[in-house]
Amino acid sequence: MTSTEVQERIAAMTTVLGSIETVLDLPKMRESIEDLESQASVPDLWDDQEYAQQITSRLSFVQGEVRKFEALSRRLGDLPILFELAEDEGDEAAVAEALKELEDLDKAIAELEVRTLLAGEYDAREALITIRAEAGGVDAADWAEMLLRMYARYCERHHWPIEVYDTSYAEEAGIKSATFAVKAPYAYGTLSVEQGTHRLVRISPFDNQGRRQTSFAGVEVIPVIAQAESVDIPDDDLRVDVYRSSGPGGQGVNTTDSAVRLTHLPTGIVVSCQNERSQLQNRATAMVVLQAKLLERRRQEERATLDALKAETSGSWGNQMRSYVLHPYQMVKDLRTETETGNTSGVLDGEIDAFIESGIRWRMQRGAA
Repeated sequence: MTSTEVQERIAAMTTVLGSIETVLDLPKMRESIEDLESQASVPDLWDDQEYAQQITSRLSFVQGEVRKFEALSRRLGDLPILFELAEDEGDEAAVAEALKELEDLDKAIAELEVRTLLAGEYDAREALITIRAEAGGVDAADWAEMLLRMYARYCERHHWPIEVYDTSYAEEAGIKSATFAVKAPYAYGTLSVEQGTHRLVRISPFDNQGRRQTSFAGVEVIPVIAQAESVDIPDDDLRVDVYRSSGPGGQGVNTTDSAVRLTHLPTGIVVSCQNERSQLQNRATAMVVLQAKLLERRRQEERATLDALKAETSGSWGNQMRSYVLHPYQMVKDLRTETETGNTSGVLDGEIDAFIESGIRWRMQRGAA
């Protein structure tokens, strides 16, 4: 790369970082940090643990965003000096190190730029994700469990806490479904582009003739509702069933009727929770999930006409959106953005950033069209 090309890359990154600074509104974010720090210092803050967790989580997130921008700004400011020193010394290793920093920094700035695209009404929320096995029998159940692990690993890489609310295990292998919360700001805006049907092609480990099998699993992503938005559910509209938890778990979980299943009779929506020891805790968690699903249903109904005009109904998300091929070749390809990679093992281990980033940009372009 010539000196002129390096200067042009640095100038382009400087422009992008300036745009990011404008969108983020750093002075406002610093004011928000001061306000949140003031709220977090109240002596009786932890009397209400849920509220306290919201405040401390939000504070940590905003502080992290400011630190991330400031660190990128410093690195970008140091980059020309890094190249100048390397060229003056005529050290090829130093030049290679400077070029690597250029590429790493360009990627980091692009990732932060994608974050600024999350400006939808609910994008800043935490996410509720449900994965369901679809067509494909036992392979589909196994595939659903593979997807659950993929998202868990993705969240782990980003230090996003998750909490599994309910898992329904299949008889032979894998899971019928699982619902979990991603407890991080902007989790919904980030992961909502993962909603849809995921297709897996591989040699089935459950076929004694070693034949190729195609299986499907559906991913649903909805935002966690705010307390003020909670949907009023009359008792007459609700059926409550309690049962014994199944699958892996501690003795206290599996020996008492602590699991709770809520059925909303007018809509037929069913949610379950079995991750807590207490029946009351499971019911409270299940109610949160049910209210989020009802709010999402209301949103879809309100947007039905507009969605029909744009040919972007929620049903369209149910079509195939990504294909994972493990045989006869190795490839993961997003059918909306054309993003693809041959690193299937990395993707299944949670390395899906490129797919999510391209999905967010694709959604932004579709919205502007």
